Amino acid sequence: MTPPTRAELITYLVRTGIAGHVDTPRQNNLRHYRRLVQKDPYHQFGLTFSHDWTYSEVLALMSKRCGVVADEEYVWGIDTIDPDLTIDALEALADRLALAAERRERVMFATGHPRNLQETYSAWKDALVARGCTVITAGGGYSYEVTTERPPNRRIVVWQDDVAIVTDTRIARHSHHPFAMRAILADLTDRGEAWPQLVIADHGFAGAAGEAGVPVVGFADCNDPALFLAEAEGKVLVTVPMDDGYLTEDYAPLRQYVLARAGLL
Repeated sequence: MTPPTRAELITYLVRTGIAGHVDTPRQNNLRHYRRLVQKDPYHQFGLTFSHDWTYSEVLALMSKRCGVVADEEYVWGIDTIDPDLTIDALEALADRLALAAERRERVMFATGHPRNLQETYSAWKDALVARGCTVITAGGGYSYEVTTERPPNRRIVVWQDDVAIVTDTRIARHSHHPFAMRAILADLTDRGEAWPQLVIADHGFAGAAGEAGVPVVGFADCNDPALFLAEAEGKVLVTVPMDDGYLTEDYAPLRQYVLARAGLL
């Protein structure tokens, strides 16, 4: 696939709904912002914040960093992600991948959206390995209980193509929780092995890495404000705003754009 130009990628993102007018409804966005302000752990992604964010401040930041509608009176309907902000963040992410390749860093990949983003991470992983980077894995088999589900269910850390995900022992599962990344870093410590120099991740995998002080870049949807707040506070390097619920092949132009920008094709 020939990488798209910036203008072509903007057109593609808007046409698909990965950015522009997105499927994530306004009411869902605002509900999640309120839950983060209320310190709901499920929406904190394992992060703590030095600033006691208010609802109005979260909405203002999400408008600035993500492109959602800034008007507090707009409470129902379609919301937006600014495709220019998406591509600005993709370019910053690509520049950090290029630096990792130049330094031949130890890198780690992990996703709470295995059905949607794993192939993108795998493509970037292969490109970095080809440039001499080392992929770090650890914590495989660690399990934890999701007590908010009825009945409670277990999640297990699994590495697929050197990308960390969680399963329910049968299938890959969507996850916000930070527990898997915490266990991965703890396992590295217990084994006396160095932590990664860069984590490429999302959801609780990214949040827990950032909270631990590991350099992290990744993705977040407009209803997941935690990583954007963490970026504003300096705990996350780059958060790319986009709808993260599309099919894996829908992100192919995006991942090619990053590889081209990073000089990894």
